[in-house]
Amino acid sequence: MSTPQRLPYFTLSPEAYNGFAATKKALSKSSLGKALIELVWLRISQINGCAFCLEMHAKALRADGESAARLDSLAGWRVSELFSERERVALAWAESLTHVDKTHAPDDDYIPLQAHFSEAEISDLTFAIALMSAFNRLAIGMRQ
Repeated sequence: MSTPQRLPYFTLSPEAYNGFAATKKALSKSSLGKALIELVWLRISQINGCAFCLEMHAKALRADGESAARLDSLAGWRVSELFSERERVALAWAESLTHVDKTHAPDDDYIPLQAHFSEAEISDLTFAIALMSAFNRLAIGMRQ
């Protein structure tokens, strides 16, 4: 069932939307790599239930050669053997921040990042998580 869009937020608030777009563009230059960022964005979109973003990020990952098995297993990454330790700590941080009202971003989720990412990469990853959470809220709230 399709729900009509509530407001075209990207045209009503172009400067704010362009700020989000600028952040996304900056993240595309991150040493995190597109594949990891897209994987994290897909997981955040799964948690938030954003159908628009789920389709977009799954499509982007498939276009870049991501396997169907990994896409199918993403929601169960904690028990899957298909994800590297680097991906696991990134996904744990993404889930922790997506559920920050419950987790409060504990050291148990932050400290493992330091073994796999530089400080700049941890910062970029945190921006990527925050950006997707914001995009999910816009898409869901405005019925994109």
